[in-house]
Amino acid sequence: MSLISVDQTITIAMSVTDRHASAAWFESVLGFELVFHIDEAGWSEMRTNTPGVTIGLGEHTKPAPGNCVPVFGVSDLDSARQKMEQAKVKFDGDTGVVDGMVKTATFYDPDGNALMLAEDLTGGAA
Repeated sequence: MSLISVDQTITIAMSVTDRHASAAWFESVLGFELVFHIDEAGWSEMRTNTPGVTIGLGEHTKPAPGNCVPVFGVSDLDSARQKMEQAKVKFDGDTGVVDGMVKTATFYDPDGNALMLAEDLTGGAA
């Protein structure tokens, strides 16, 4: 039995210099569909052709190519985090919240790979 239950969504978060240009590239090259741009958060999301899988584009002045972070959707991030911390899973700082949008928490596997939990706060699935 697993420690927590993840929902049927996964977002692959990528670091880019220009979210709008990257979104256009993903649309034209791979046929992905823009879900939204959240300019105040420096974040965009693209719907892939695989159900439940999106590409998240995080804008950074110095992106780290190859640094993709799988983001697992959960219905109750606080509860999931508490269970994982009790099992000695290491988290990177506090849980982040973008009001009315999303709650996120980065954690690490035993080899130090970054992974993230996300709880949708919009009232609907991404």
